[in-house]
Amino acid sequence: MTTKQEAASFNGLGIAPKLLEILNELGFETPTPIQSQSIPVSLERKDIVGIAQTGTGKTLAFGVPMIQLLAVHKGMGLVVLPTRELALQVDQNLKTIGEKIGLRTAVLIGGEPIERQLKALKRKPHIIIATPGRLIDHTERRSVDLSNVRILVLDEADMMLDMGFLPQIRSVLKLVPKERQTMLFSATMPSQIIKIASEYMALPTRIEVAPAGTSAENVEQEIIMIEKEDKLDYLKGILGRTKGSVLIFARTKHGVKNLTKKMKLNGFSAAEIHSDRSLGQRQMALNGFKLGQYRILIATDIAARGIDVKEIELVINYDLPEKSGDYVHRIGRTARAGKSGKAISFVLPAQLKNLREIEKLINKTLKINRVASDRPTAIAAPNIRQADKSAIRKPFRAKASSDNSGAQDKRGHFVKAYTSKNIKYSEKYKSSDNSKRASSDNASGRFNKTNNQDRYDRPAERVLTDKERFNRLMARGRR
Repeated sequence: MTTKQEAASFNGLGIAPKLLEILNELGFETPTPIQSQSIPVSLERKDIVGIAQTGTGKTLAFGVPMIQLLAVHKGMGLVVLPTRELALQVDQNLKTIGEKIGLRTAVLIGGEPIERQLKALKRKPHIIIATPGRLIDHTERRSVDLSNVRILVLDEADMMLDMGFLPQIRSVLKLVPKERQTMLFSATMPSQIIKIASEYMALPTRIEVAPAGTSAENVEQEIIMIEKEDKLDYLKGILGRTKGSVLIFARTKHGVKNLTKKMKLNGFSAAEIHSDRSLGQRQMALNGFKLGQYRILIATDIAARGIDVKEIELVINYDLPEKSGDYVHRIGRTARAGKSGKAISFVLPAQLKNLREIEKLINKTLKINRVASDRPTAIAAPNIRQADKSAIRKPFRAKASSDNSGAQDKRGHFVKAYTSKNIKYSEKYKSSDNSKRASSDNASGRFNKTNNQDRYDRPAERVLTDKERFNRLMARGRR
């Protein structure tokens, strides 16, 4: 079942007067599509599968109904998310809404002293916000009891699957009561999520406010076709022309570290977020970025859905993501809360296939600019189709020869290429090699013409195969 209900305000969605008053005080006037469609269905205690791109207000979509239902029907709420940053972000949002009505929460995440979490659990929280791994740790320690969970939320479910949390998710679903309400939110809808919904949810209502993989509407997207060696210089030029806050994504934590060092050496204020940083370091970097202490934040995909900063002017994909779905989450960090933004992605010639997959996912042709370079390998193709052909290098295939017995060997292509190359090398330097040996042997009185001729000048009795030539050359090299 799919619902398409929309609302111009939070009035009429079934929200309790006290919560409506709090929302008005916080400045929430018009619900987003995912909020206007999810809240009424959630308040009816129905299961939901919500599909919406990142930054569309999903936390409020499940947070408001969860707080209201728990106040009426008691029990406990559980929110499971993939990263620490997302967990802290959701906790902050829920506290902002429920602070005036005495809402208690506990955050169970890795990278934080477990004693603090145990203390929060002893206060009997109304809602637990947790990452899968740490939640399972607590269940094994028997420090948390999930038998009282009445509402379960799986947020950013596709990201949890990408990060390999499926076994932990299944364990959680087995530990919570069967009689519960489940809300699953995701930006995309892979087959594994459909399977989870069919196995563990009761006739869920599907709410889809945008096609899976749809990119943010207010983001201007630009592709820069560039050589790897030119990326850093071009990045510095972009940063020099940009005055606002910039979020840069690199593919690996090693790449983030190196790029951050280079940015600092070039006079830019930059901070880094990746899995090698402690929770405290990541929070300091994120808070410094929010407050303007750092103009540039450089991160791996761990931060693609965990950064809630409304004033990011520019997102730069210094490295194109391996998975096309991550592109949507990365650029969704700008143009939040109805504002506009820009995303620039560096694409190497060999990554045109990845670009095609991204365009297919978002159903949009992206604007491509080319960087002129003095390097011989610079792209000279006037359009994407020509670049596509030039960027795809055909694998080498040696021509088959009927009189070449070595071609039957599985390594025939390698052997043939290696042998012909070394024979030419050997012929070129044989004469000088022999003269050096002769002068050396004469000087020591050990020159033996017969043996030397036998070794180098005796003609072959038969034509050698490629394999035999290869073995003979290798034997000479060992001498």
